[in-house]
Amino acid sequence: MPEILKFTKMHGCGNDYIYLDCFKQPIANPEALAVRLSDRHKGVGGDGIILICPSDSADGKMRMFNADGSEGAMCGNAIRCVAKYLYDEGIARKPLLHIETKSGIKTCAVTEKNGRAVRVAVDMGRAELSPGSIPVRLPGESVVGRRVHMAGSEFAITCVSMGNPHCVIFGGDPMNLDLEQLGPRIENDPLFPDRVNTEFIQVIDRNCLVMRVWERGSGETMACGTGACAAVTAACLNGFCAPGEDVTVRLRGGELVINYTPQGITMTGGAVRVFDGEIILEEEEDSHG
Repeated sequence: MPEILKFTKMHGCGNDYIYLDCFKQPIANPEALAVRLSDRHKGVGGDGIILICPSDSADGKMRMFNADGSEGAMCGNAIRCVAKYLYDEGIARKPLLHIETKSGIKTCAVTEKNGRAVRVAVDMGRAELSPGSIPVRLPGESVVGRRVHMAGSEFAITCVSMGNPHCVIFGGDPMNLDLEQLGPRIENDPLFPDRVNTEFIQVIDRNCLVMRVWERGSGETMACGTGACAAVTAACLNGFCAPGEDVTVRLRGGELVINYTPQGITMTGGAVRVFDGEIILEEEEDSHG
């Protein structure tokens, strides 16, 4: 018999994922399922899938899989949506939620309106700057404004890990870039043994950045929460912004507010439930008949 899966489509700043409630249904082979469901023509469509699972140490556990089936350690926009789901569904209905991820347990502060979570502030933890922990194949204690040759050009890069690797590049209006050509070349550059997410940043002022992002395994997305955290971290380390101040990051899908200090980073943004649905997992017919 064909398998029927219930799912919820949610987004944070346009970063859309397909959420599967593993409190109610087991999920086998999420890697293949991510590839199948994320296709925007033959599937539900999304940047990947998110499994919302029980946890022995937190209110819930998040596992995220990119559109190519690879598993990620953390997703800032998705964890806000997981917090909303846990809150709205009554699984953990309290103002402070703790969610387990592959990069540790994150604390999420929920703002509710009419009994529904509408905004979530996430304690994202400290930014990792050690090249070996990011990882990036460069010497030194950190990579801040380092000039390197990659993708056929020279760039000044700042590298940060927020549980996943990020390469931040400052310049002019990122909307003018040919990201389809540039993004994959940086993602797969030999400098980054685990591939890398790349943020292209324009500094508007000390409290506002414009960002465009190429995510490893997903390509260009409307937003990236960990990328916004990495961008503000890099902006503070390069002297464009000040630690301890709220910085608005304008993304293609909306805005996030990031507050960076060396002790930790807080990310605040919305979480939207788009629709619930069911998908019948039938065997696909052979296209050659």
